[in-house]
Amino acid sequence: MMIPLMRRMKFIAPLMVLSVSAIIGWTLIATAPEAKRRVPPPQVRTVEVMPLRPRDYTVAITTRGTVSPRTQSTLVAEISGRITTVSSDFRAGGFFEAGDTLLAIDPRDYENAVIIMRAELAQARFTLEEEEARANQARVDWKRLGGNERPSDLVLRKPQLASRKASVAAARARLRQAELDLERTRIRAPYAGRILEKLVDVGQHVSAGATLASLYAVDYVEIRLPLADGQLAFVELPEAYREEESSPARAPSERKSGPAVTVSFRLGRDDYHWKGNIVRTEGAIDTKSRQLFVVAQIDDPYARQGNRPPLKVGRFVRAEIQGRTLRGVFVVPSIAVRGGDEVWLVDKDRRLERRSVEVLWRDTEHVVIGKGLRDSESLVVTTLPYGVSGAVVDIANPDGKEHANASRQN
Repeated sequence: MMIPLMRRMKFIAPLMVLSVSAIIGWTLIATAPEAKRRVPPPQVRTVEVMPLRPRDYTVAITTRGTVSPRTQSTLVAEISGRITTVSSDFRAGGFFEAGDTLLAIDPRDYENAVIIMRAELAQARFTLEEEEARANQARVDWKRLGGNERPSDLVLRKPQLASRKASVAAARARLRQAELDLERTRIRAPYAGRILEKLVDVGQHVSAGATLASLYAVDYVEIRLPLADGQLAFVELPEAYREEESSPARAPSERKSGPAVTVSFRLGRDDYHWKGNIVRTEGAIDTKSRQLFVVAQIDDPYARQGNRPPLKVGRFVRAEIQGRTLRGVFVVPSIAVRGGDEVWLVDKDRRLERRSVEVLWRDTEHVVIGKGLRDSESLVVTTLPYGVSGAVVDIANPDGKEHANASRQN
């Protein structure tokens, strides 16, 4: 009897424990105090604003390019010979002026040639004088013989006279050529410039057509600057038209000058600047980048000015082109304009208002707005990723002076 009773208790005991636990739990839930729901106070965002004032804004177009010389050429020997003299400026990086003698070729052979050609010219002139005397004598003899017919050219020695005159002209031309060859023994600079690469030196024999050096002009440099279509709409370029270029009455000084440009580069911790102008545009849109290249000209890039280094050929520079002036626009910080060209405004009741605007121009710091804003409105300059129209906000700077001053300075 005891064994079956113990087996029943093993099943009954857990059931009793679970039943008692359920009763206790239900009692606690039923008699627990009711929780009071609290409505959280509304969260008011704090924003910074700036008062809107229309003003004029001059667009500054930023681009980049590489400095290149306005003229680069090779210095070539026009005669052959041994180099006897080289200028101290005839070296890589050396400066020279137009007409400076950069090197000289041994002139003795060419001096001898000039002497010989002068002798040949003197002999040809002497022969011509003799032939003129014979021609005059032939005319006199014909008259003396009483010839009634007109004498032939051969009788009057006209062919012989023409031959002697041609000999004189040929001798004179050979003399000029010899003098020109002698002059070419002194190789002069075609323009003011700088040596890019030196290829010959003293004692070296060169032949006609041999390359002596590579050089470039230094009176001014040019920089090719790419502009996209969106930038071209805001700059007055010196475009050339067929009628203007072909008109003989249009002087170069009458052509329209391009906008001002400031180029700069950083060397160490310092920025250096040069001022110039856009002088022309290239004739076609680049098919790879779909951009138009304009050419900026910087005069006298190697002039000393304080501690500023020269603007050397090959330097990659940043350029800022002065664009059009936009009248009566609103210039706001770029952080104030959301995606889709929308802004947040705060009305007199300190409520948010989202509004779409017309963006005319934007750069890394500012956005220029043409339509959609009114004078004296308050623009939110705080990022509001989850703003709601009509929500009440607190204004951290009610007068908005800080951002208004920063906007006017730019």
